[in-house]
Parts: sequence; C-alpha cells; structure tokens
Amino acid sequence: MAPSDATPTSLTGIGVSPGLIAGPVARMAPGITEPEIATLESSRDLDKECDRIAEAAQRVKKGLELSAAEAKGEGRTLLETTAQMAADPTLTTSAQAKVRERRLVPERAVWEAAGTLADMLESLGGYMAERTRDVADVRDRIIAVLTDSPMPGIPRLPEPFVLVAEDLAPADTALLDPEKVVAFITSEGGPTSHTAILARALGMPAIVGTGTEVTDQLQDGDIVLVDGTKGTVTLNPSEEALRRARELASRVRVFNGDGATKDGREVQLLANVGDAAGARSAAEAGAMGVGLFRTEFCFLDQPEEPTVEAQVEAYRGVLEAFPGKKVVVRTLDAGADKPLPFLTDATEANPALGVRAYRTTRRDPEVLEHQLEALAKAEADTEAKVWVMAPMISTAEEAKAFTDKARSYGLKTAGMMIEVPSAALMADKLFEHADFASIGTNDLTQYVMAADRLLSSLADLSTGWQPAVLRLIKAACDGASPHGRPVGVCGEAAADPALAVVLVGLGVASLSMTARALPDVDAVLKSVDFAECQRLAALAIDARTADDARAAVRAELPILEELGL
Repeated sequence: MAPSDATPTSLTGIGVSPGLIAGPVARMAPGITEPEIATLESSRDLDKECDRIAEAAQRVKKGLELSAAEAKGEGRTLLETTAQMAADPTLTTSAQAKVRERRLVPERAVWEAAGTLADMLESLGGYMAERTRDVADVRDRIIAVLTDSPMPGIPRLPEPFVLVAEDLAPADTALLDPEKVVAFITSEGGPTSHTAILARALGMPAIVGTGTEVTDQLQDGDIVLVDGTKGTVTLNPSEEALRRARELASRVRVFNGDGATKDGREVQLLANVGDAAGARSAAEAGAMGVGLFRTEFCFLDQPEEPTVEAQVEAYRGVLEAFPGKKVVVRTLDAGADKPLPFLTDATEANPALGVRAYRTTRRDPEVLEHQLEALAKAEADTEAKVWVMAPMISTAEEAKAFTDKARSYGLKTAGMMIEVPSAALMADKLFEHADFASIGTNDLTQYVMAADRLLSSLADLSTGWQPAVLRLIKAACDGASPHGRPVGVCGEAAADPALAVVLVGLGVASLSMTARALPDVDAVLKSVDFAECQRLAALAIDARTADDARAAVRAELPILEELGL
C-alpha cells in the first residue's frame, strides 16, 4: 500500500469502534434506483405478476435466513429480523393491490408500497422508525429479483478495503467479513445504532455520521487512514502514518482475566453476551464473567413466549461457559427497540417511554415469573453464580417487588438496571432492596439528554462523556456506597478505555463490554492507580461539555497514544 503524493487531508465523523487502520476505499454500490412509473400491457396476467412479487419476497426471505444460519450472535439476530420484514405480508399485499388496481409494473408497485410502509414506521418514532432501513433493504432486494439486477450489498473484492457508504442495512452489517472489510465509514448513523454496536462486536474500526460532505470526497481506490477512536479519516496519509498504523495492527494484546488498576484495586472486566456461542467466545477471551446476558435474544424470533424448558436450555448454554464465575442476567428488556408481538404494544406513541422492560409485568406478570423459574433451574444445573437484574427500574417500590420475586424463586443475588434518572437520584433508597446495580449508559444517556439514541441527527448528544450523565453515575455509586452494594456499567461506555478510567474513579466496580474490548480497557486501567482514576473522574464531571470532558481526560492518559487508542 503506497502513500499518495497528494497532501494529507483530515476528515471527521463520530468514532464508534476503536482502532487505527489503513486501506483503499471501496464505495458501497448505490441502492436500486427508483423504477419509473409504468403500467402493464393489457395482455399481461395480473395474477401472475402478483405471484412474481410474492415469489421474489419469498426468495429474499430464504436468502436472508440462509445468511442468518451462517452468522453468529447479534449478526444472526439482525439477519433474522430483516428476514421477518421480507416475510411480512404488509409489503407484498400492498404491492399486489397496486398491481391489480393501477396495473403498475411489479417493481414500481413494490417501491411505492415500501414507501408507504416506511412513512408509517417513521411516524411511530423510536425503534419502529429504525425499521425503515430494513424496509428499504428488503425493497431493494425484492426489486433486484424482479428486475434480474445485482443484489445490493457489500462489494466483493480480492484485497482488504475500507468500506464507504451512506449507511449500512443491518443485514449488510451482519455479513461484514473482517478479513475483507478492515473498517467502514458512513455518512449517517450514530454511536448506539445497530451498525455501531456490531462494529464493536467485530472489533472493526468504524466512523459514522460524517455527513455526505465527507463521504463524497472518498473515491474508490483512495488510500485512507481510519482512526475509529478519534473519529478521523486521513485521506492520502503520509508514509510515517501508514508505518505506525501497520505497527499498531501487528501488536497483539490479550487479557489474562486479572482486571485491576496499577495499585492493585480489582476492577471486574466482564463481557456482554446474547447466547451460548457468545459466552464461549467471551470465556476464551479471558472475561472474568458476564456483566450482561441479554436474554431477549432468546425471544426475538419467537411469535409467542418460549416455554420454560426452552428457556432453561438457552440459559444453561451461557451459564456453562463460566463455571464458578458471576453471570449477570438481565430479565426480558422488551419494548422500544426490541418489540415482542406477544408482550409489547408497537402502536404506543412513545415506546421508549412506554410499557417496556420490567413495566410489562403490570399486565403480563407471568412472563417474568416463567423467566425467573427457568433461570433458577438453569443455575441449579450449572456451577455459575447467577446474579439477576431487571431493566427499567424507576422506583424503590419496583426494586423491592422485583428483588422479592427473584428471591422467591431461589435466586439469591437480585439487583436492578439503572437506566432511568430517577433510579440514579434515588439510589440510596433503591439499594435498601437491591443487592447490586448495573448502569445501562445507552438508555441513561438517552433519558438524561432527551435525545433518541437511534436518531443520527442527535448523535453528538448520545455519548456517555456527557457531564450530566457522569454526575448521575456518581450519584448512583454514592447511593450504593453506604449499603456496601457494587455498581457496574454494561453500556457501550464501558468499552471506551479512557471513559473506563473515569467510571472506575466515580466508584464503578465492574465494566462489561464486547469481549474484543477487554485487552484495551485492561491495558489502560493497569497504567493508572485508583487515585488517578478519581482525579480524572473529577476533571470529567467538572467539564462544561462532553467534548471538553473527553479531551481533558485523554490529555492525561499518554498511554492511549502509545496503544493507538
């Protein structure tokens, strides 16, 4: 890879997955262009044309399901969700109606039907608005089949490349091959989008939300240096910059399962997992346990509540990967960006503020009861130490009700998620009942900043570096301290090595993240003692802005530059 003679140009976006790597640009092929408004000739059989739409949708569904079967973890879930969209009769029946009523050619009918469906989902906001990307993806795939056009998706090139796109559909992101796609840059998206979360899970440097003014400057074959930590793209990097990127890429850091600060204060470094395969990978990566087992992944592709026996099997697979170690299990976090047809109401005006997570027990308490029964049985079959917590706990009454219920099933360690500002502010009262807490920084940030975490136009607000968020985390830790209760963090903030130092300084005892982030977080924590963590935490919470907080802390951690973080 030779550097260009042109002057290096620095471009910026939102860094969502750390790492420094260089490569040639490969632009995502543009999506299917809008078909012209055309009608069928009088001799064409409308029923056959309608059948073509149904057959194309079925072909797309089967293709996505086959890809899902080969994918793992969150990638599989994303592909299965997109396949469900392809199978949804709403799109196909609407398109077929346009063929019969207006004699539209099938590809135009699908285009218009998808537009109507996307507008409806956009009007609902929250998670449903996020599904518009799935609609567009399925639309383009169906039209590609109908018109015998190339299927949209990731370029296929012989050499590794940096992918540049407007945005990536979940189905595309789930199929990213890290051996080929070494990094990606998108003009849209935010730090807590599905694309960003999966990039972190893959350990792939990624920058989102650059705007088209940045991505339009990047052409096929351009050599770029992507810094996923700082959120910068260097076009035409110097030979020295390329040499340093190669040197950093050649270093291999491992985590030995001994998370601690320089002066020996233990910090449990745990993994976020969604299934047994993810748990096994996390154990192999040295994770000291599981800080977040997202049990809803066992439910997402189910039209009805899984049986207790099916749940026991799913939970047992995760627990078996960590004999003798802590596995923090989050009970069903349904609603908002994770709707379940048998439990949540997708028509709520504000699903992020609605009947979601623990609140679903108000009308369907038996779902939680079945889950607790299954967890107790799975724990009895393994040697793992189960800690169970409920999401979206807002009051002391809820904390008491949940912990009492969990203990009634024999689950000895029961706690709560702190994602709602009221839980952080009233932590001293909630910890009269809860044995522990884990702070979900993604949702906590969303509620503190009143900014939809799925909305790319507000991505600058959706960061755990916001001083207001950090002050609430400190309030939660202060509320736990008199009771001797541990507080952890399991949001995306835990995977940021610089922010991890701040969180420990605020009083956080454990950090849970994608397993790939463990070595970096460990290396930075081992470079500072606890007093330094406290000093840097004070700098961050006293800052005026998130950018000021981040800059002030990073300036005091020279090891970040040494490690390429």
